[in-house]
Amino acid sequence: MEMTAQALKAANEQGTERADCQAATQSSAREAPRLPELLCPAGNLAALKLAIDNGADAVYVGFKDPTNARNFAGLNFTDAQLAAGIDYAQSRGRQVHIAINTFAQAGRVSEWRASIDKAAGMGADAVLLADNGLLAYAAARHPALKLHLSVQGSATNCEAINFAQEMFGIKRVVLPRVLTLAQIEHVIRNTAVEIETFGFGSLCVMVEGRCILSSYATGQSPNTHGVCSPAAFVRWEKHDGRMNARLNGILIDRFEEEENAGYPTLCKGRFQVRGEDYYALEEPTSLNVLAVLPELVRIGVRSIKVEGRQRSPAYVGEVTRTLRAAIDAATKADYTVKPAWSRVLDKMSEGQQHTLGAYSRPWK
Repeated sequence: MEMTAQALKAANEQGTERADCQAATQSSAREAPRLPELLCPAGNLAALKLAIDNGADAVYVGFKDPTNARNFAGLNFTDAQLAAGIDYAQSRGRQVHIAINTFAQAGRVSEWRASIDKAAGMGADAVLLADNGLLAYAAARHPALKLHLSVQGSATNCEAINFAQEMFGIKRVVLPRVLTLAQIEHVIRNTAVEIETFGFGSLCVMVEGRCILSSYATGQSPNTHGVCSPAAFVRWEKHDGRMNARLNGILIDRFEEEENAGYPTLCKGRFQVRGEDYYALEEPTSLNVLAVLPELVRIGVRSIKVEGRQRSPAYVGEVTRTLRAAIDAATKADYTVKPAWSRVLDKMSEGQQHTLGAYSRPWK
């Protein structure tokens, strides 16, 4: 059967893409699956210690400045606190990853470079970067420092990942929460770079690194100021027995007296669309991969990441303990999700609801 010129072109392009990916790694020679690392958030020293004490293999943290994407007041580490945290973790055989994952602003690049220098000097086990200029700086200035491509870098395919490895020597990439299990497996088979995926916590409806909703409303975003829906712009107003939540004057949600009032982020607000009030973009719910942990292990995910540096130490301790038990059981033939695990994680979820998000798309 003869192929049309268009079909032949498409086939050639697909073949070239496959060859480009496969040329970057010898995926057929991969080692047998091993248990993934459990990577947990730490917004302060207390949370770091609870994560380590409850079984985290590594924690990720940030400095008290706009170089990290969780730059909230009262959050993150002073130099002294971070030095103590690194010592606490490393003395117990665990690791500390430092997030420097916002994009350097014009005229202020030295601030971001200084954070990279400081992380290297403090003995960080890895740094998370998204900005290509900063990746280039870190690779040239600190060749022994492990570089992880942050989720803010929005790398969703093997071409992007292998390019970052070739250019900057990255050792790991954090995948955005938009890929199915089959898509993640395809990436893993076609790159030698370690793959880190989110396993629990709040969802981001956009491809991370590309959302500008917060900038639209407040002039500040995670990529520029390290914060989504900054607290300085949040207002709560009681009106007619209900609670209105506003972000820089924009009405994000309205809660009845008996409802739990969530933090007002634009993507998770309720809006009037065609005469109906509902969550137009995304419901406030949390990702929970307990049901697919064996699959994540089988396909070779290297690290399971918990979202929530802005959450309390109690959250960190409970989630870490639960996921530690689940990951340790994930290679057993009789693995099942224990009701006790679900109860704990549901309690810690947004709206006490959970989802598999993009990991499960029966229609795809």
